[in-house]
Amino acid sequence: MSNTFITVARYQYSSEAQIIKGRLEADGIEVFIADNHTVDTDPLVSNAIGGVKLKVHAQDEVKAKEILNSIKEYSLDDEGIPLVCPNCQSTKIHYMTNVTDIKSLMSFIVSIIAGVLPLYTKYEHRCENCKYTF
Repeated sequence: MSNTFITVARYQYSSEAQIIKGRLEADGIEVFIADNHTVDTDPLVSNAIGGVKLKVHAQDEVKAKEILNSIKEYSLDDEGIPLVCPNCQSTKIHYMTNVTDIKSLMSFIVSIIAGVLPLYTKYEHRCENCKYTF
């Protein structure tokens, strides 16, 4: 077996890489994660070092990329059907947080000062094509 590893994906946070690692390992692919401890120690350096790298053996590269391409990037409903934008009918919908009111703004500021996760966040869906939020 070859000991050469190939980077097949990069993630900003190690939690994202851990989820995908589990998916690849479920299909029998040995996975190695690089730079996760560095990013966990200081998340601000993630972009500077190229994020958390997901690596597989060179002979598993094609199979791993096929699995990565099969994972849906956009939001799905509870039955696994892609959400549809009510404005433009696109299925390129992201689920994201938004700071639009004073309560979410204050929670965001307090969480930054305290170094904890926000106590209150507002979530919404946003269309990648027309930028419509719902």
